Amino acid sequence: MMKQILWASACLTTVASCSFIKGNPKHSKPNILFLLADDLGYGELGCYGQQVIQTPVLDSLARQGLRFTDFYAGNTVSSPSRAVLMTGKNATNSTIRGNSGYFGDDRWMRVALKKDEVTLGEMLQQTGYQTAFIGKWHLDDPNDLSTWAYNRGFGFAAQEQWESRFGGIRYDEQMHWINGKADSIYYHEEEWNCKDEFRTEIAFNYLDTINREKPFFLFMSYRAPHGHERYISNKELYADRGWPENERVHAAKITLLDRQIGRLLKKLENMGELDNTLIIFTSDNGPHQEGHDPTFFDSNGNFRGIKRDMYEGGIRVPFIAVWKGKIESGSVSSHICGFQDLMPTLAEVSGGEIPSQANGISILPLLTGKMQTEHLFLNWEFELDGWSRELSDGGFRQSARMGNWKAVRYGVAQPTELYDLSSDPSESNDLAQKKTAIVEQMNLIFDKKRSDTEGFPYRGVVQHYKARDKFLSHEQTRQTGNL
Repeated sequence: MMKQILWASACLTTVASCSFIKGNPKHSKPNILFLLADDLGYGELGCYGQQVIQTPVLDSLARQGLRFTDFYAGNTVSSPSRAVLMTGKNATNSTIRGNSGYFGDDRWMRVALKKDEVTLGEMLQQTGYQTAFIGKWHLDDPNDLSTWAYNRGFGFAAQEQWESRFGGIRYDEQMHWINGKADSIYYHEEEWNCKDEFRTEIAFNYLDTINREKPFFLFMSYRAPHGHERYISNKELYADRGWPENERVHAAKITLLDRQIGRLLKKLENMGELDNTLIIFTSDNGPHQEGHDPTFFDSNGNFRGIKRDMYEGGIRVPFIAVWKGKIESGSVSSHICGFQDLMPTLAEVSGGEIPSQANGISILPLLTGKMQTEHLFLNWEFELDGWSRELSDGGFRQSARMGNWKAVRYGVAQPTELYDLSSDPSESNDLAQKKTAIVEQMNLIFDKKRSDTEGFPYRGVVQHYKARDKFLSHEQTRQTGNL
């Protein structure tokens, strides 16, 4: 029997005034269900070529809707990618361009979205949507509640929280904070097959409280198959395959995520809301290698690179959209687009205005079978934080795509690589010496089609072991209670 989550009184108060209407929805706008996986590679779903990991629900969604072949995450790791998704800004204009920003004295700190940046939640609230966020936010200063999801446009938020570096409040990763720190729900590992099952149950409880006379925007920020999502209690999945235990768990996390999405869709069907819901599924970046070998399942498909890389494997991700009666079933698109396009798209879907900050182009015409405006180019910029090794390039990485041409540059003083994705999707044949005019265009994009932002210097930051040693010393002092 499925366990029931006990809601805190603060949460109950929030929804006490809602009306509970059964049957067909009383609103004309579509509900929006946004499903975000964490570190799921392009090649880890059956509908994208995976041969052994089972994802029947997502494969079925692809058959029911539109599957994109050339869709890109906002960036190559969580925070900067999610910042692009949440604001509609290009990676090169985003406030956040790495999981942490550099603020001198070897200090790397979490960076929050700015207060004047409109989020998806805030935009959709303005158009009459009930908004909810469940799971990993990663766009805040952990010590500043005003930067958490509940205070950035989501009327309900069950948010996991990570601590800041170099001091601040320490948070238990097993805790989901309800509406800021008003209350919390603890994840007891032994009671659930995986944490995504727990997150889905929170969604069930939220959906039981919504006002059925208004549309909802439910953002499910799942965390599988991220390396931190280590524990699953389900020991049966793939137990007979003879795989290494870490790879069995990796595959199981993806299949269990697929099952939770299936449960959520069934819930909406039982509510009579499924047919009037735009469903979007994607991943925040390419596959990780944190306790898992991405080559074991061909996690990045036939692409080069993984999470933290600017090659296709680090930024090209699955994207599936389903909307009954609007999106043609079983369709496939090679249109080049990405996270920055989702804010203008959802603005048009909801009948709202596109925030002026957004750099993307609405893909609603494409979704509904109409003529679609194309990007002249897409570009990315990433700052690799941390102290795992010395980085002569400062951990500063760029890429751009212009038609079928793809350019990559690791460090502004390094040569630009150039690939023709139409004939070389694995980016194995560098054509930079033969196509110098195109390289010049790409370098202009790298140098001119961007803006500066605090904490992420254009040339990167050369990182040394001394910085890592300083951080570890600080952490040890914290843990002993002397700080």
